[in-house]
Amino acid sequence: MPPKKRSSGTPQKKELKGNTKSGSPDSSENAVLSPERHKDKESEFVSLSEELQATNPICDHAWRIWEREIRSMDKCSSIYECLITQTHQWGACLFIAGMELDGISLTFTQFLKVVGLSVKQFISLVRKMDVNVDTISPKVNTALKRLENKYNVTLALYQRFVNDLTVPCMFLSRRTELWESSWTMFLLAKGTFLQMEDDLVIAFQLLLCVLEFFTKRFTPSLLQSPYTVSSSTLSPPTRTSRRNQGKAKPRPPEMDVQLLETLCKESDCSVDEVKNVYQTTFCAFLDSVGLSGLQGLPPTLSKQYEELYHKNKDFDARLFLVDDETLSPNKTEVSKVEMTPRKNLSGDDVAIPVPQTPIRAAMNSIQQLRVDLTSASDQPSSNLLVYYKNCTVDPTEEIRKRVEELGQVFIKRFAQAVGQHCEGLGRKRFNLGAQLYYKVMESMLKSEEKRLSVQNFSKLLNNAAFHTSLLACALEVVMATYVGFGRSSGASDSVETDLCFPWILDVFRLPAFDFYKVIESFIKAEPTLKHDMMKHLEQCEHVIMESLAWKADSPLFDLLKQSREEGPGEQAEPPATLNQPLHHNHTAADLYLSPVRPSRQPPATEAEPPTPGTKALRSNSLSLFYKKLYRMAYLRLKTLFSHLLTSHPELEPIIWTLLQHTLQNEYELMRDRHLDQLIMSAMYAICKVKNVDLRFKTIVTAYKEMPNTNQETFKRVLIREGQYDSIIVFYNLVFMQKLKTNILQYSSPRPPPLSPIPRIPCSPYKNSPLRVPGSNNVYVSPLKSSRMSPVVMTPRSRILISIGESFGSADKFQKINEMVSSTDWSLKRSLGGGSAPKPLKRLRFDMDGQDEADGSKSSGESTLIQKLAEMSKFPTTSTEYQPKNLKKHII
Repeated sequence: MPPKKRSSGTPQKKELKGNTKSGSPDSSENAVLSPERHKDKESEFVSLSEELQATNPICDHAWRIWEREIRSMDKCSSIYECLITQTHQWGACLFIAGMELDGISLTFTQFLKVVGLSVKQFISLVRKMDVNVDTISPKVNTALKRLENKYNVTLALYQRFVNDLTVPCMFLSRRTELWESSWTMFLLAKGTFLQMEDDLVIAFQLLLCVLEFFTKRFTPSLLQSPYTVSSSTLSPPTRTSRRNQGKAKPRPPEMDVQLLETLCKESDCSVDEVKNVYQTTFCAFLDSVGLSGLQGLPPTLSKQYEELYHKNKDFDARLFLVDDETLSPNKTEVSKVEMTPRKNLSGDDVAIPVPQTPIRAAMNSIQQLRVDLTSASDQPSSNLLVYYKNCTVDPTEEIRKRVEELGQVFIKRFAQAVGQHCEGLGRKRFNLGAQLYYKVMESMLKSEEKRLSVQNFSKLLNNAAFHTSLLACALEVVMATYVGFGRSSGASDSVETDLCFPWILDVFRLPAFDFYKVIESFIKAEPTLKHDMMKHLEQCEHVIMESLAWKADSPLFDLLKQSREEGPGEQAEPPATLNQPLHHNHTAADLYLSPVRPSRQPPATEAEPPTPGTKALRSNSLSLFYKKLYRMAYLRLKTLFSHLLTSHPELEPIIWTLLQHTLQNEYELMRDRHLDQLIMSAMYAICKVKNVDLRFKTIVTAYKEMPNTNQETFKRVLIREGQYDSIIVFYNLVFMQKLKTNILQYSSPRPPPLSPIPRIPCSPYKNSPLRVPGSNNVYVSPLKSSRMSPVVMTPRSRILISIGESFGSADKFQKINEMVSSTDWSLKRSLGGGSAPKPLKRLRFDMDGQDEADGSKSSGESTLIQKLAEMSKFPTTSTEYQPKNLKKHII
C-alpha cells in the first residue's frame, strides 16, 4: 500500500538522524543544530531550522540569504502572491543553503510537508527569490531543474496511467491493491533501471510493460474489452505452485504478445520498441527484485521503493495515488487533462477526439517520423550507389565504415545516458537516423546535380566533416522527436545525461561550427520536416552562433585568424552588407568545400585551392555565419533595448555599432563566452558613457524575461584561464578594459561612424511588426527614429566602471582587487597565503553613491567619484589603478 496522505511524508528524526550530513566536515558539532548559537535570529526561524534538521552552517547561511536578499523585498511583488508567508520564504532560504552546502537530510517530500507547499509552489517561490544575481547558484538551479523535469514527467505518466489507461480502459475498480502495486512497481523499475528518469517516451514504454505484467494477473471480470481476451493466457497460481515458488529456478517471464500489442495500439506506441524494453530492461528489473517466473501476485514493492526514495532524497511519487497536496499540479494543468475527451474504444459510436496529452503528442510525433521514413532504408539506395560510383575516388567503403563506427559510439553513449539495458533502443534510434541520413543525402545530391549539371561529387562525398555533420543532424531530428521539441540545452544547466542538443555533438566529437554548415541545406532537402522540427533546428543554429561555435578549440577561430592575416581590408563579413537582404544560394557543398568566392565559383565539388602566391578566397561558411550572427545579435539587442531604453532611441544604433565592432574586431572576447554577455556589456557601456542611468540589475532582470535565456549566461562568465564570475566582473575586468578606448570615442565631438542596421526579413503584411522567434509576445517594428548625434560628454559620463552592484562575499572583492592591481594578471587563486586585504562591506546590487550596506547615503561628490573621474583617462598599465585605496570598491 502507498503511504498515507499526511503521515507518510512527515520527517522521522529517529530514522533520519544517522543520515544527517554535516555542513562542515571538520566539525562534528555542526551535525546538530544548537539553538543557543542562534539567539541573534528570530526564534520561529530557528524552530523551523530544527524541524528541517538543518545544521548550524546551513542555519547561518540561510539567515544571511534571508537578511541580505529577501527581507527587504517589495511586499507588493509577485513573490507574495498565492498566500506565500514568511515561513515559506524561510523554508526556501534553508533549502537554498542546504543544497549549496550539501547538507539536506530530509527527502524533498518531507521538506515540503514541513514548509507546507506543493512541488510547483515551492519551485516557483525559490525562483522568484532570485532577486540578485547570486541569490540562487547554478548548483541550486540545476537541482531545481532536475526536480521539476522529473515531477513534470511523472505527473504526465500518472495522468496517462489514471485517465487514459487503467481507469477508463482496463481496470473497472481503481482502488485495488493490484492497481496501486502496478504504479509502485513502475516507479521502482524507473528509478532503478533508467538513469534518465525524465525521458518521457522510454518511461512510458516501461509503464506499458508493467501494465502487461499486472493485467495478466487480474481476474477477467475486473477487466474491460479488449483486454479480457489475452489475460487468460496466464493461469492463476495454485497452492502447490506458491509453496514451490522459492525452490524452483526462476524462469524468464512470459510476454503476452497479444496483450502487449493491444496496449501499444491503444497508445500509438511502437510495438517493436516496447518489446525491446520488455525483453531487456523490464526482464532485468523483474529478475533483480525476484519476480522472474512468478505467476501469482508480487510481494509488496512499497518497502523497496521507500528505500530508493529516501536514498535519492526525492519526492514520493506514490503520493499521486492518494492525491496528496504536495504533488498537486496547477489548476490549469488539471483542467486541461479533465476537459480533454477520451478515446472511444467501442468503435460503435462516432469517434471521440484523442486527448492531446504530452505523451500522446510525443507518440504522434514519433509515429509521423516513422511514416515519413517508411520507404527509406538504413543502407544506401541504388541511386546513391550510382553517385558513389561516379566519383573520382569511390567513397562507398569509407561511408559504410564511418556509419558503422559512429553507430557503435552512439549506441554505447545512449546506453550510458539512459540505462545499462537500453542498447537495443539506442540501436533502433540510430537506424532511424541512418534512414534519414541516406534519404537527405540523396536529395542533396539530386539538387546539386540539377544546379551544377555534374554527377561527380567526389570531393564532397569524401569529406568526413560533411558526412558526420549530416548524420548528426539526422540523429538530432530523431532524438528531438523522442525527447520533445524546444528542449535544446545549449548552456550548462543541462544534466549530464541529457539527450537534447548539443548531446549529439559531444557523442561524435563534432565541432559545432561544422554542424552549423549542414542545417539550412538539411531543412531544404527534407520536405517532410514539420514546422516544429524546423524551428528546433533553427534554435540549434542559434545556440551554435551564440556560444557553441565560440568554444576555445573551434575551427571558427582559425578562419577568423586567416581572414585577419589577409589584411585590414579583409573581414569575415563587411559591415556594408548588413543593410542588404539575407539572400544566398550557398549549399552544404559550398560551405564544406569553401573558401570559395561566390562570384568566381567553379562547380562546388571540384573547387581548387589557390595557387601559391595568390590571395586566398574568403570562406563562404565564415561569411554566411557572420551574416546570420549579425542579424541575430541585432534582433536580440533590439528586443532587450525595447524593454529598457525606449525613452532613449538615439542609443540603439550606438550600442549596435559598439557590438558590431566587438564581434568584427575583438572576436577573442567571444572565446568560451556567450553573445548575450557582449550585448549586455555593450548596452551598459554606452549608457555609462552617455550618462544614462541603467544598472546591471535592471539589464539582467529584463534579460531573464526574454525567451530562450539561461541564468548562467550572466551568473557564470569566463574571466580568465578557467576562472568564472558574474557579468559585472566580466564587464569591469575584461570587456571595459579591452574596449575602453573605443567606448570613450562615443563621447568625443567626432564619434566613430555608425554601423549599418542589419536588414531583417519583413512580415508579409505591410506595416506589421515581426514576431521575435521563440517568443509569444515580443514583436519588432521597423526602426522609426532618426539617428541623433551623440550628446556632449559630462565628466561623470566617462565613468565606465560598474560600481556598487554586488555579486558575492568579501573574498570575491579581494580577488578582484588583486586581479585589477596586478601587472601580470596572475591570479592568487588560493584563499590562504599572505596577508589578506581589509574585508570589504558587502554592497547591495543597486548602490551607486547611495544605499550603502549599512543604510547610509553619501552626499556630494565623493572621493570615489573624483578618483574615478581621474581614471577616465584609462592608464595603459593596471598598476596605476589601486582600488584598495577607495572607500567604495569596484566589482
